[in-house]
Amino acid sequence: METLKYKVITSEKQYFQYCDILEELVFSKKKTKALEDEINLLTLLIETYDKQHSFFKESDPVQLLKSLMKDHKLKALHIAGLLKVSEGLVSDMLNYKKGFSKESIRILAERFKLRQEAFNREYNLKGKKKNAA
Repeated sequence: METLKYKVITSEKQYFQYCDILEELVFSKKKTKALEDEINLLTLLIETYDKQHSFFKESDPVQLLKSLMKDHKLKALHIAGLLKVSEGLVSDMLNYKKGFSKESIRILAERFKLRQEAFNREYNLKGKKKNAA
């Protein structure tokens, strides 16, 4: 009997493995129909797991970004390069001094294969009321 290449995600370890595979496939140079089907299947499996486990529902966008940075072993320098902003601005964002711009939200969601809503939630900035980017 043939084993399936991908299965329903049942653990956090498997979830992150599939996220890593998906990232590699998305940035692959050769785009074939089979590759697109594989990307679509992995996306569906990952999104289903996210919904079932409310994976990032509890986190505000800053906590979410910090968690993703830790999981992917990224530093503020990497995020600054990704967003094409200064490290100082990233530091302000991570310390609740500045909110996420719409462009930052789009880039982060694309980079981490999440919906933009994950980074576009209300949260408190220091010295201000609520922030909804």
